[in-house]
Amino acid sequence: MKQLTPREIVSELDKYIISQKDGKRSVAIALRNRWRRQQVREDLRDEIAPKNIILIGPTGVGKTEIARRLARLANSPFLKIEASKFTEVGYVGRDVESMIRDLTELSVSMVRSEEQESVKAKAQGIAEERMLDILLPPKREPEGSKDAEGEEKTLELVRNSGTEQSSTRGKMRSMLRDGKLDGRYIDLEVAERNIPMVEIFSSAGMEEMDINLKDMFGSMFPKRTKKRKVKVPEALEILAQEEAQRLVDMDKVVKKAVSKVEQSGIIFLDEIDKITGREGAHGPDVSREGVQRDLLPIIEGSTVATKYGMVKTDHILFIASGAFHTSKPSDLVPELQGRFPIRVELKSLGKEDFVRILTEPKNALILQYKGLLMTEGIDLVFKDDAISAIAEIATEVNERTENIGARRLHTVMERLLDEILFDAPDLPDTDMVIDADYVYDKLKDIKDDVDLSRYIL
Repeated sequence: MKQLTPREIVSELDKYIISQKDGKRSVAIALRNRWRRQQVREDLRDEIAPKNIILIGPTGVGKTEIARRLARLANSPFLKIEASKFTEVGYVGRDVESMIRDLTELSVSMVRSEEQESVKAKAQGIAEERMLDILLPPKREPEGSKDAEGEEKTLELVRNSGTEQSSTRGKMRSMLRDGKLDGRYIDLEVAERNIPMVEIFSSAGMEEMDINLKDMFGSMFPKRTKKRKVKVPEALEILAQEEAQRLVDMDKVVKKAVSKVEQSGIIFLDEIDKITGREGAHGPDVSREGVQRDLLPIIEGSTVATKYGMVKTDHILFIASGAFHTSKPSDLVPELQGRFPIRVELKSLGKEDFVRILTEPKNALILQYKGLLMTEGIDLVFKDDAISAIAEIATEVNERTENIGARRLHTVMERLLDEILFDAPDLPDTDMVIDADYVYDKLKDIKDDVDLSRYIL
């Protein structure tokens, strides 16, 4: 992160997300502040709390994508979760602490994968030796006589066979590396773990009981193995994975993963407006306010018990988002409002934004469809007027029906290319040009009929 300034972070986000300059600036500053915090003196470091962010804007404008790309850029553990999944203790729903457990689990998986990648070369070397042992089992020593002369003869025989076997092993190694044994099948013993599955419906804070039971049963029951007949390349891969797991120090992985969560974890709380309660309300709104109060200690900074030990949430960055159509950020409980000091309003997307979304990002929608159809030997060509027509229709439908932002482009594109995608395997390799006339011809009836577009587009 040292090399990435806020300006560079925004530049990286621009490759995937169109518009929303204010939202990108806010998350870029928050990410850079993490690096700055690591550079300050230790006694002050713990005092600097992350500045949590609320992204306010309608659906489909890029709120989730901003948070997801930010986490990928920082190589941080990232968890997206809907705030409406949580309920106050005593109601049916998930416990708020479960998101910290999930984030820790993700972090452990990330670090384990990194560590396994770092020992990959060594694991492959050991796997190769094991493979040679399977392909060329060591010869049994002949039973020698008890007298001294017999012993000498036995030793001589072992020495000779060892030299011969070493030469054969070298030849076998060369054949293995050259791929000459790839078509051969071998019998390989792989671990098989049949652990009783136990689900427990319990009060909040006990969601991990089933995991702990699995761990307990896993240590009680002996490991069973089963024989599989696999080709040599697949067997090498299985053996390399087994060796990589053995070479990785899990204590070190857990320690590093927990530290990663505590120092650079990002949690994206979507639909936070759904848990805002209105003043003087009764019934479900009481539960919504209860969820906010349950979330408060996690966001404020507390210690959560996980299967990997205690995890502190003081420096986890929380990015919340919501459309806030029927409520406003000030409807949140005052304590929670104070924990989200940065509020950014993301603007709705129009026709010009849609044109850019279709063409500019690295994962642009048109590039995705071109790539899909290229697999069938069809080169899809979109003219500029066709892209403009698609953006215009998406904008019109958004204005007339529910505004779902850039997600409308997906529904329009699917409807537009429905026939081509269906017939593609039967068509000869060819260039297929999409122009404005084709777009209007395919979508005119649906676009003009408001009731029909509500259901189809």
